[in-house]
Amino acid sequence: MKKFEACVFVNLILAGIFSLLTISFHADISAFAFFISAIFSAITGYVAYYLLLKKNQGSHINMVIRIFQYEPFVLITAYVLRRAGNVAPCFIVDLLTSLLWCCITVSAFCILYIVREKNIAAVNAEWAKVVSDSRMNVKSSGIVKRVVRELLEWIDALIQAVFTIILLNIFFFQLYEIPSESMVPTFLVKDRVAVLKTFAGPKFPLSRIGLPYIQGYDRGDIVVFRNPHYSDDRKSEVRTFMSQFIYMITLTLKKTNVDENGELKYDPLVKRVVGLPGEQLMLMDGTLYARTAQTAEFQAVEEESAWAAWNLNPLSSKIKAKIEYIPLSTAEAENTLLIESERRKLVFSAVMEECQELSERFWGVASSFSHADDAGSAESILTDNDLVVYAVMNNIPTSPLFSGMNNTALKLLTASDGAKQFDSFMNDWHRNVAFSDGQVVGGDMYADSLFRLNLMTKLVFGRLVVRTAELYAGADSISALDWKTDHVLLSQMEKSERLFNYIAHMDQRNMPVFPANDSNGNAVYIPENNYFMMGDNRYNSLDMRHSYDSRIEALTQCDPYSISYETNIQPQYVPRSKILGKAGLRFWPITRFGLIRN
Repeated sequence: MKKFEACVFVNLILAGIFSLLTISFHADISAFAFFISAIFSAITGYVAYYLLLKKNQGSHINMVIRIFQYEPFVLITAYVLRRAGNVAPCFIVDLLTSLLWCCITVSAFCILYIVREKNIAAVNAEWAKVVSDSRMNVKSSGIVKRVVRELLEWIDALIQAVFTIILLNIFFFQLYEIPSESMVPTFLVKDRVAVLKTFAGPKFPLSRIGLPYIQGYDRGDIVVFRNPHYSDDRKSEVRTFMSQFIYMITLTLKKTNVDENGELKYDPLVKRVVGLPGEQLMLMDGTLYARTAQTAEFQAVEEESAWAAWNLNPLSSKIKAKIEYIPLSTAEAENTLLIESERRKLVFSAVMEECQELSERFWGVASSFSHADDAGSAESILTDNDLVVYAVMNNIPTSPLFSGMNNTALKLLTASDGAKQFDSFMNDWHRNVAFSDGQVVGGDMYADSLFRLNLMTKLVFGRLVVRTAELYAGADSISALDWKTDHVLLSQMEKSERLFNYIAHMDQRNMPVFPANDSNGNAVYIPENNYFMMGDNRYNSLDMRHSYDSRIEALTQCDPYSISYETNIQPQYVPRSKILGKAGLRFWPITRFGLIRN
């Protein structure tokens, strides 16, 4: 009995202090925290201390047991409400309140242990008889009373189960449903995984207080983390917590985490750790490269190829049948490899020679072509908007560069300085800079690859413009049918389509040096306690390589007339504090049940 009295007394003192720390002087939802905590603590004190202990009214023992079963849940609710307002408590208040909740929860468990069925008779024989009689009365009561009592017991069990799941979710594990195919073939849509959180430094809801970080992460670990693309202000955090609350109590069936436009948020995310603290990364032609301060040269990360999937076509028919979207067909995958092979084999001297030849051919056609008096100047023809090889307009992928090629060729022919403009477009890239064959332009493989891709695109465009100009000049003797069947135009248009398709997807296969070098060209590395993540399904993963916003950007800064394209490449690393834990177990569907291995 003395142990019981001591535990109750300590519990009530701690609960009173806890209630004082939930006081809020702000006119928002946080004001309810004190009333919930204080009222519940007052009821606890009245029933457990005054009626049961001081007045020795043992008939209240069942109510006391129920109160202490609910106490941790009610106080964690008050804890969340206090932090759901517009102003957060200071760090000291967060720390003290968190410690108090832990102590109150431990004391409540001690109280429940002392008065559990096996121990209660040793504490107080009268209490044991009350508990026993209450059970006998239920069995002997009428059918209606028994059904109502049974229903209330089920509701009570359900409420306690929900709060228990929430507490487990906060500190021990989290259930997560795979929302997309970014991790195919490791995960499929609707797979459900359990994420161990205890070693990842979980925090009390809406606070900075929690367990310490125990584990680090290795390359290849699959982790679940908060999406850094979304705002983490207090309003967003409260909304996210409430959505996770609903998500957990419905066992991952109900999702309410939406943005300001009502669109479902991709938060949290599940991706694979591919970049570690102290590394600088680069993704080139589907291969990840890394270097550190100790290894000056980029080297391929060999183990990364074991899980990176960019071509899903070779997968087994059994797996492919469960995949909703395969980004690349076999033909597109082959075209990707072909374009990259052509790019690597590009010889600068040969490109210079052909660029000069195309310019001379256009000069020859334009010199014999009559110019309109109101023809545009060079500056009004090949503008930045005309040099976009790939963009999405009204949700439709398009190529202003190639789709407007006939009109551009005619403008260049009819403008008084059109030939000069075309010559500058084709040749200014090498006039003031000497390029030697085999040279790495831009300082690294990625910058060099875009420079070469820019030249490949310019050559195809130049060939199309020159051939179109020649057809325009001989229009009197060439029929429209001959234009449609001209083998030069057809072959170059086919090449333009191949380039368009490659550039449309290349941000999924390539990434510039990250973190970028400083202004002096010195390497910068991923900071301590930060990681870089990508999805396994590289062509269908919006991950830490990308921003959610796109922009038009030049392929290279080494050409004043560079081709441009639409890109969303904007890599960022993820701080350890945003990582919720490792994905440890796939528990649904049952046919795919098992531990998740790297």
